[in-house]
Amino acid sequence: MNLDSSVMLAKSSSKSVRTTVPEGIVVYLELQAGDRLEWKMSSNEDGERIAVVRKAKPINNVRSAKAKRR
Repeated sequence: MNLDSSVMLAKSSSKSVRTTVPEGIVVYLELQAGDRLEWKMSSNEDGERIAVVRKAKPINNVRSAKAKRR
């Protein structure tokens, strides 16, 4: 299963880029159109840059969890 994707400019007037999530990742994370992704960045002791991507919790669940803590 190929998990590569290409990066393209989101808008010609912006430094933002856009990519397509490979089908294998979509299936593995059970993603659907409209889902949000959470990105975390780090580096290891060799200086290799690492990005970890997770399916974000729905906003309404995040808000209700914060309300329960109050």
